[in-house]
Amino acid sequence: QVQLLESGGGLVQPGGSLRLSCAASRSIFEFAAIAWYRQAPGKQRELVATITRSGRTSYLDSVKDRFTISRDNDRTTVYLQMNSLKPEDTAVYFCNALNGAIILGSWGQGTRVTVSS
Repeated sequence: QVQLLESGGGLVQPGGSLRLSCAASRSIFEFAAIAWYRQAPGKQRELVATITRSGRTSYLDSVKDRFTISRDNDRTTVYLQMNSLKPEDTAVYFCNALNGAIILGSWGQGTRVTVSS
């Protein structure tokens, strides 16, 4: 069973920053792309950012130039650095492994991000 563990969420003021972490097993880390998703209250889950095994990245338009996804191969961890946070970034953030468009893992509990003054 493919499982990943998210951490790093919290309460931050508008304009602030947070860094989320997604820890994966080495086998899945070396095989799959890793993606961050988020689900805001009352909304569907949406894809926020993806990083492939080779390090190619892609982003949701609304987070481009504010969020950066990166991977640490030694720690088998993917990070999501979130800067200039806005209230509309408030959501539960999840990570998962991808093989093309196929989601490989089960959904964990995610990590909650609240942007509020």
